[in-house]
Amino acid sequence: MNQVILIHGMPDKEDYFDPSFPRHTDAHWFPWINEQFKTKGISLIMPEMPEPYEPKYDLWKEVFEQMKISSETILVGHSCGAGFLLRYFSEHPELNPKKIILVAPWIDPEPHELDTGFFDFTIDSSLTNRTSLVVFYSTDDEESCVKSAEIILEALPNATYHKFDNKGHFTKGDLGTEEFPELLEEVLK
Repeated sequence: MNQVILIHGMPDKEDYFDPSFPRHTDAHWFPWINEQFKTKGISLIMPEMPEPYEPKYDLWKEVFEQMKISSETILVGHSCGAGFLLRYFSEHPELNPKKIILVAPWIDPEPHELDTGFFDFTIDSSLTNRTSLVVFYSTDDEESCVKSAEIILEALPNATYHKFDNKGHFTKGDLGTEEFPELLEEVLK
């Protein structure tokens, strides 16, 4: 394994356009994990998804499909990015990456934030037969994210779940650090 693809989540529109906020791929634990991978010879690809503050599935899919996915690829998605990966691989059973890691997955379980159809899909219950699926979630995250994790757990009981009580949405503010050693360990398994 020498390639990881990381898909970021959905920032607030105000934050996205505020020049004092870092780009989404330069925030939270993303730079730290990138440095850790470099020291191990692992290439990390972190595409900037279009209009992430108001994501449209077809636009994200177009960017994502520019990347080569093989049986050695590990994918990591955070929040809305995790939901994107879950939808994409549910809709593409011909693709079998090595591992998909969902961090604080969000699939808008009571559709109210996104009216773009971004999460109009059914989770493929055979996904865990095709790839190793790992979910990191915390019980002190936003209610919609906790509910998203519960929906995924019900649909994919054979996935590996890492449940925490103190990581919030796995952002720098919630973690209290820019480091995410549990994710690094999971990628390196």
